[in-house]
Amino acid sequence: MFIYLLKRILSIIPILLGVSFLVFLMVYLIPGDPARIILGQAATESAILELRAELGLDQPFFVQYGIWLLSVLQGDLGTSIAMRIPVADFLLPKLLNTLILTAGALLICLVGGVLIGLLAALKKYTFFDRFIMFLAQFGANTPVFWLAIVIMWFFSIKLGWLPSSGMYSMRTGPSFSGLLQHLILPAFATATVSLAVIARLTRSSIIEVLNTDYIKTFRANGIPESKIISKHVFRNILSPLLNMSGLQIGYLLGGALFVEVVFSWPGIGSQLYTSINAQDIPMIQAGVLFIAISFVLLNLINDLIVTSLNPRLKS
Repeated sequence: MFIYLLKRILSIIPILLGVSFLVFLMVYLIPGDPARIILGQAATESAILELRAELGLDQPFFVQYGIWLLSVLQGDLGTSIAMRIPVADFLLPKLLNTLILTAGALLICLVGGVLIGLLAALKKYTFFDRFIMFLAQFGANTPVFWLAIVIMWFFSIKLGWLPSSGMYSMRTGPSFSGLLQHLILPAFATATVSLAVIARLTRSSIIEVLNTDYIKTFRANGIPESKIISKHVFRNILSPLLNMSGLQIGYLLGGALFVEVVFSWPGIGSQLYTSINAQDIPMIQAGVLFIAISFVLLNLINDLIVTSLNPRLKS
């Protein structure tokens, strides 16, 4: 297991290097001059040229990338153009907030998706099954940002059941109960598409396992259906379910960025939206890099869990 773990960790190094290159290239191609943004439109050309030389913006692209990558490896993500503060210290708490939202959405996906898929599989080809799969198909094709607006309008503005923005109550301050209340709507909006995907996968996987010969033998021997499902069916669908969950992590992270803007959740998505409007290039680079690294590391953890359940995948 140690050798496999070492190989997987080494394999993500070129992936992270490629991600860093694409992040730098993407931001490099954004129109606008960072030096002019920092000094303002009234700055003289000589002052802009001097600042460009100071920041290394007059160097060739690959030289700029090398300097930036070396700084990132040393933990220096630069200084925000808009706020004039270190980017890393400012973004790390927001990354944690985004991961909290993603974790809440993932929990809803797994619990809700598996439960819905199980009920649909046990009642396959009935009206209930077709209705549930229709809703799943509808949910899988619903834009996340539109669903977030609808959910906020109905449950928060119309009914007044849950808060519509923020992460904590401004009156009571940070608390676990306040976090849960503010997390429900954005987490559900983020989870809807992935929940539908996992529900469909769970249904098809359970139906496939229930049609196998050994399950029919268990039933013929009088083993209770609940024991067959809990002890044998779920054991067989666990590996594909975890694989699909790992694939959905990236979608949940991407969806969380849109949802954060709608619900004013203080995560990286909200900050990226603000930074893009302000053309705060160091903040944009760091935010996209944090999201990409989080996706790679979370998928690595998921792969290790799947491999521990199925040692044959190590080869």
